Amino acid sequence: MNNEQLKHNLTSTDHWLRLLFMVLFVVLLEVTGVVMLALIVLQFLFAIVSGGPNENLRQLGNQIASYIYQILQFLIYNSEEKPFPFAEWPES
Repeated sequence: MNNEQLKHNLTSTDHWLRLLFMVLFVVLLEVTGVVMLALIVLQFLFAIVSGGPNENLRQLGNQIASYIYQILQFLIYNSEEKPFPFAEWPES
């Protein structure tokens, strides 16, 4: 890599804009992790009380897991598509 290429990369607004999106998605990943933990606890409590898992919580958990996967794919540059709220919420 030559100095001109490095200078171009450092001054490219695309890279810095992506960094802002990455910071946003890291925050959303942390929030989503807390929501997933709450969902896990709720599902466990529901299973204790009713004898089985709640189908609605299972679907929501599946959607959240897909969302976490989409965020991670964006963060590690495996995808250029920005996850929700810039795309549709993942289907279960």
